Amino acid sequence: MTPPPLFDPVIHAPGRLQICAILSSVDEAEFALLRDSLKVSDSVLSKHLKQLDDAGYVKLAKTPMDGRSRTWASLTPAGKKAFAAHVAELTRLAALTG
Repeated sequence: MTPPPLFDPVIHAPGRLQICAILSSVDEAEFALLRDSLKVSDSVLSKHLKQLDDAGYVKLAKTPMDGRSRTWASLTPAGKKAFAAHVAELTRLAALTG
């Protein structure tokens, strides 16, 4: 039987790949930081975060701050594992180009 591919289509979309890269280096990141880093609209970021959340890769938490509710995102253990496997597969593929 063939092992499952390590290339993850949920993570591979450029916006979601960037989100995972940012979240892999911090404990959590606020929505506005992610939005500004990716240079996307709130709705585009929300869509990406929902897909990552639905896959179990990202945990979202809302906290009150300055009279508003702020959304924080963090990678779950499954998300960290999937992202590491995806990066390893991209690295393997890149090495083939010599």
